[in-house]
Order: sequence, then structure tokens, then C-alpha cells
Amino acid sequence: MAISKDLSKIRNFGIAAHIDAGKTTTSERILFYTGINHKIGEVHDGAATMDWMAQEQERGITITSAATTTTWKWIQLNLIDTPWHVDFTIEVERSMRVLDGAVAVFDASQGVEPQSETVWKQADKYHVPRVAFANKMDKTGASFNMTFESIKKRLAGNKVIRIQIPIGEESGFEGVIDLIEEKAYKFDGKMGEVVIPIDIPESHKEEVKALRAEIVERAAEQDDTLMEKFFETGELSVAEIKQGLRKWVVSNNVYPLLCGSALMNKGVQLVLDAVVDYLPCPLDINDGTITGTDPDDEEKVITLKQDPDEALGAIAFKIMTDPFVGRITFVRVYTGTLKSGSYVFNSVSGEKERIGRLLQMHANNRTEIEEIPAGNIGAVVGLKGTKTGDTLCNDTHPIVLERMNFPEPVISISVEPKTKADQEKMGVALNKLAEEDPSFKVYTNPETNQTIISGMGELHLEILVDRMKREFKVEANTGAPQVAYRETITQPVVDQQGVHKKQTGGRGQFGDVTITFEPISAEERKADPELKDETIFENKIVGWVIPREFIPWVQKGLLTAYSRGIIAGYPVVDVRAKLTFGSYHDVDSNELSFRLAAIKAFREAAKKARPVLLEPIMLVEVNTPEEYMGDVLGNLNSKRGQIIEMTERWLAKILRAYVPLSEMFGYSTDLRSMSQGRATYVMEFSHYAQTPTNITEKIRAERGVKFEEDDE
Repeated sequence: MAISKDLSKIRNFGIAAHIDAGKTTTSERILFYTGINHKIGEVHDGAATMDWMAQEQERGITITSAATTTTWKWIQLNLIDTPWHVDFTIEVERSMRVLDGAVAVFDASQGVEPQSETVWKQADKYHVPRVAFANKMDKTGASFNMTFESIKKRLAGNKVIRIQIPIGEESGFEGVIDLIEEKAYKFDGKMGEVVIPIDIPESHKEEVKALRAEIVERAAEQDDTLMEKFFETGELSVAEIKQGLRKWVVSNNVYPLLCGSALMNKGVQLVLDAVVDYLPCPLDINDGTITGTDPDDEEKVITLKQDPDEALGAIAFKIMTDPFVGRITFVRVYTGTLKSGSYVFNSVSGEKERIGRLLQMHANNRTEIEEIPAGNIGAVVGLKGTKTGDTLCNDTHPIVLERMNFPEPVISISVEPKTKADQEKMGVALNKLAEEDPSFKVYTNPETNQTIISGMGELHLEILVDRMKREFKVEANTGAPQVAYRETITQPVVDQQGVHKKQTGGRGQFGDVTITFEPISAEERKADPELKDETIFENKIVGWVIPREFIPWVQKGLLTAYSRGIIAGYPVVDVRAKLTFGSYHDVDSNELSFRLAAIKAFREAAKKARPVLLEPIMLVEVNTPEEYMGDVLGNLNSKRGQIIEMTERWLAKILRAYVPLSEMFGYSTDLRSMSQGRATYVMEFSHYAQTPTNITEKIRAERGVKFEEDDE
């Protein structure tokens, strides 16, 4: 399939939603109706095209984002199907970074669910315009108005607007009414491929009239010409309504809501029409430009026009290891044209790389192509040093595009090879998996010499260990899960001096710093979204009490000190350090001296600053039949859970609670036994909170760590 160079005829969009809302099922229908697949692969049969990994097919879930290219009504669609599970949130995060639009899918019997909120917030973070799709309108308990109200209440406020309504609900769901065109449709044929216009039922005509009036008014508000015509005639044409709504959607001020049932093959073609009509093309984003910074000067902003003939500007957003092809790097080209056989400049690493083969992806299948022009998504074979988030450009026009922020792992386990033959292979496998997934970390514990892998949850690590076995033929034993605790201070310490002084007969060592340490509160971080770093260093020195070349070494010393806190040896976060004074020696002062002086300053300050241990807190939502409500509630309370909301959803009770991650290991088994397998739960990382004293003491005892002053 030829790649379009006309940016106005391209839609880069993704499909994102909560578990089991029907993302992949919707994607499969899109591939079928656009003609790229000749049959529909079903998730429950393990045959979905976009769920190509063995682990995805066995579990019936999406683990890795899959990309494909197809067309609908002469518009090229670059589609990415993303995972639902919070353990694989990095896949959603990096997809959102390179998409121009998204389809948010909701289960119409559930409305907004926890992961719905997570992916919606990720789309907000990257300012991704979206349309919403109330799926499963045929399911027991489905309610279009309930779904609309929950999106309105929990996600979008008055920005969500209905542009369709269903004809019937649950088992009575028959078709869809388009409010803008004032047409009703039903879907016929073996796979719903025949869209048949029908008359709007009499019972719906009054509702259609009222809701359409809201849409017309909202569309007119976006454009002075449309507003003038609306005031004069009280009406707009279908084309004018779509024109006005499109402007609202592109500016993230309106989210159109559609409805249907992907599994029953009803309504997906109208979702495709909405993608074409309302989601932006690359030229709609930032007036058709892309901004970045100069690699040598972060303050200098560079703006490039999104055009295939301009200088190259592309971002690598995903690394994948293929057993037959090797290392594949997914790229979104914003400007210029990426050509096979050319050389590019990685402005983050500062190295040149040769572009080998270029691929157009269709899940795990691929077609070799000669070039990827601006506005398109493709893949490159042969990049060795490029990592996720790196910018590829011309060395004559260097630019660094906005990078992605990756979440820190919250859970760890130890792994060890079963045999000596597995040992070398395991190192290679873990390195390749870490290249693919920036939320997966590997390190060696210096005390136990164990290999520790860290990720976003138990399922995340389970899948990675399974991949290591299947793809890399490495057999490994795993240890018990470990929680990624953190440490912080709770009180400021003003003007803490740290002195490193050593005389060895020849040239000595001397460094003297005075540093004020302050805790960074959660409220401060919330008020200032720019505070992204875990710790902050500020140079407040006036004059030359410390030579300028030693200042960075003071910061490096602090970062070293923060890597191992004094309570239980966990990393220190949420600390602001202000270097206020110091002194040096003309002969004896050097970089090492000031690095060691900074470490001493923090160690001394930490004893006075009331340090505390922080534990990861998960947002847990349990869906349970009413008869098990008491048992579930009592169990969550026993796990130090803090109940924040109790609601009803159809015939089920919904409990939302904050629960420490350390208490959630094995919860799926507990919940199944409590509810005879009828209750379900989902959880996602929420925040870090102070660990109770008794738990802190237990952790310190397990790690054999004492406060330094305990030894005095």
C-alpha cells in the first residue's frame, strides 16, 4: 500500500480504553471494513490480528501496542491498538506521544472505569483530540445515557456531546441514529458490512430534534461566520455542523460520543466516518508545525513546518526485537522524509546512524518500503544506538523534539538462571527487553549479587519472564516480589555544613559546602506540574566562595547520597537542596572533595530532618455482587485499605480504595475465594505515602539496616 504524502489525507490515531471495553475487537472490525483483513479475528478465539504475541492470544488481552496502516474513504489511517492494563501503561504513554487523535472506547454497561480515567488523563497530558465510542450497547445493563453522564461527570464535563443515539439497548439494540445527518442505520450482512439507512423511529424523533439543536448551537459557537448564519436562519447545513465540530474537536474543546456494538458488527463504520470527519490530520496540530529545542541550547526553540520536503524531524517511540529481523525501531516522522540507506543524526546521543530497511507495519507483519514521509508512522531496521524517545534529524539542522516521561517501577523480583548455559543468554535477553520497555529496569544487588528486575506490576514481570523463556530460550527461577519503597525528609534543615578534609602528606583533599534541605510536598508538586524531577538542586551561592567548576560535583554528590537513604537504604525523593555557602583550598580542593562533602552534608542533615519511608499506594476498584460486599470490604480494611468511594453499577457494588502495593500480592486468589469467582478487580499506581512506623521497623529489620545514630 502506497504511503500518502498529502498530510491532509492522513489520520494518526489510537484506540484506548479500560480492560474488556472492546478496543481490540473494534480494531479488528476496522481492519475488516477497510479491506486490509478478509476475515475478522476474534479476541476470545485467540485470533485477533492486533494481539499477535503468544501471551496476548493465550490471555485474551493486549500487552504491546500494535500499529497498522489502512484506508477509509480515500483517507490513510495509521492505527495503533494500545493495551488496557496499567502494568503496560508505558505502551499507552508512548503511543499518545506520537498520535494526533484517539478513539476512547467505553463499555456501555459500565461507563467510565479506572483505566478509562488513566488513558483519558494520558491523552490530556499530550493534548490528544478524541472521539468517544460507547461499545457493547447489546450487553445486559448497557445504558447510553449512563455512559454519557459518567463521561461528563468523571472525565470531560460539558465538553462531551452526543452525536448519535442508539435504537434500543441491551438485547433490544437494533441500530444507530446519526443526530447530525438525521438518519438512522441498521447493519446487515454476515459481518455487518452492509450499512442500511432506515427511517428514524417515531418514538425517537422528539429526542433527535432536541439533541440536534444542541449540536448545531455548539458547532456555530466555534466560527463567527457560522454563528452569524445560525442567528439569521436558526440552522446550519450538515457540512457546516461538521466543520464547526471539527474545529472544536481539534482544539480539545469537544468530544463527540458515538455508540454501537463492535462484537455484534454494529456501528463501527460510523466510528471510521467520525475519525475522518473530526480527528485532526497532521496539519491541524500546532498550525502544521512541530517545535523542539536546539541540542546545544535548551532555551532556544526551533519550529519546523510539517512538510515532506523540509529538514528531517522524527521521534523513535518504540523498540521491538524480532527473532527474524532483529532490532526494529518504530518512528513517527513529523517533518522531512526518512529514506532507506540514508544517514541520520541522533540529536540526543550525538551520534550518526545509518537507516537500513524501512518497514510499513501491520501488527507483526511488515512490508518493505523506500521512504517514510512527514506525517507517517513506520519502522526502521538497523538502528543500534537509538533509544525510546530519541530524536532523529539531519546533522545540518539538529533539533530535539519533546521527550517522553517514563514512570518509575513499583515492584521488583529476583531472577537467576537455572543452568550455567542460561546465564549468558539471560543477560542478553534482559538487555533486549529493557531496550524495548523503558518502564522495565534491570540491576544487580551489590549486597546479595542477585539480578533484580523491576516493573509496573506482577503481570508486567510475569509476561517479561515468560517472554525470556519463549523468545530467548532462557529458563530462570524467580524470587518473591519486592516493593519499590522510597525515602524522604519531613522537616527542613537549614545551613547544614559538610566538610571533607584529608591530608596524606602530598596534595590533600578539601571540600566545604553549606546546604539547606527542604521537603517538596505533594501539594507543591500538584500546584506546579513542571516539578517533574524527584529531587531538585539550586545553586544560591553569591560570589566565588566555591569555584564554579566544582558546583556540578556538589550536585553529583547529592545524587549519590540520595541513591541510598538512611532508613532502609531506599532511594530518596522529594528533596530540594539549596547550596548557600562553602569554602575551598587553592591546592587541595578538587571535584572528588566537593562530591564527598555534599554526601556528608546530606547524611548529617537526614538525621535531623525526620526521614520517613514511603510506600507505593495503589488505586484499587473492586466489582462485586452485593452478597460478598461485607467480606470484600473487611478484607480491604485488613490490608490497610482506605475506602474512598462505594457506588453501584448495574447489579454490582463498586468499591474504590487506596491500598498499599505490599498488601496486594496474591489478591486475585483471595478475591476469587471470597466471591466464588464472581468478583473482579483492577488496580493502578496512585501515589507514594508514608509507611506506618511498625511496618517501617519490620522492613528495616528484614534488610538489616539501622539508623546511623543507633550505633553511636
